[in-house]
Amino acid sequence: MKEWWIQVGLLSVPLLAVYLHIPPPKLSPALHSWRESGRYFTYKTQNIFYRDSSGALGSSDIVVLLHGFPTSSYDWYKIWEGLTQRFHRVIALDFVGFGFSDKPRPHRYSIFEQANIVEGLLGHLGLRNQRINLLSHDYGDTVAQELLHRYERNKTGCVLINSICLSNGGIFPETHYPRFIQKILKDGGLLSPIIARLMNYYFFSRGLGAVFGPYTQPSAAEYWDMWTAIRTNDGNLVVDSILQYINQRKKHRDRWVGALTSTSVPLHLIYGPLDPVNPYPEFLQLYRKVLPMSTVSVLDDHISHYPQLEDPVGFLNAYLNFINSF
Repeated sequence: MKEWWIQVGLLSVPLLAVYLHIPPPKLSPALHSWRESGRYFTYKTQNIFYRDSSGALGSSDIVVLLHGFPTSSYDWYKIWEGLTQRFHRVIALDFVGFGFSDKPRPHRYSIFEQANIVEGLLGHLGLRNQRINLLSHDYGDTVAQELLHRYERNKTGCVLINSICLSNGGIFPETHYPRFIQKILKDGGLLSPIIARLMNYYFFSRGLGAVFGPYTQPSAAEYWDMWTAIRTNDGNLVVDSILQYINQRKKHRDRWVGALTSTSVPLHLIYGPLDPVNPYPEFLQLYRKVLPMSTVSVLDDHISHYPQLEDPVGFLNAYLNFINSF
């Protein structure tokens, strides 16, 4: 009898997961406006969402924004207007598997593919021969490192990089501490897609809230926008595949850290020191030891993993000070 109940229980888990696959929520007016102000280009067979705003008159500078995991280009909305007052063009994209871009499954997501997509977008926009400032966060930091590796080695199709600013990314695998749910989804094997289907707004907001500071928590509307962007095109069902980037960081550490140590490109870090994923002082001490030529802006003590959302004024000022320094 006991074994029978175990079998029923095991059978009910995937059935419940299928049952809980409900349609994505509707876009808020703010998120709808963000999408409507963007466009799409095709990379191979994938539709990739991007925004491209013309900004400051008299400036020829271009900045490309690379977002983090598990969110989207919408992470930059609080500093978007400020960037357009300094740069001629401000460009952001949703990586494949994120935001409003396609989220194919099954699919082998990789940092290399995301770097190819950035190159493809710049080619689509006619900017292959223009010098680009890269501003990145979290997952986007690793994409920036791969683009830098290609640039330093004069690879065909590379982005001409004018500067790089990183922020709160797992640059060093040895000082990167993924959240518990990320470990489960990444290494859960056959259970990972089931867990992904069981994920809901409540668990998402609690998990994401843990990487924001106690005084800089997103509002309920902001949490909902982040969750809606993930659920668009069934993005919650590809999270486990995307999370393999953590293993890619370990495998290609020498390539990606080496790109930073060997570059002469102006390099800056904006850091929220309350970050539990890349904790202070361990991460910052290693960063300064390995990359002594980089400048660093450490934000207030209560700023955590999403500094551009938690302290947009401090983040923007730190970035503009860096850009205006060379």
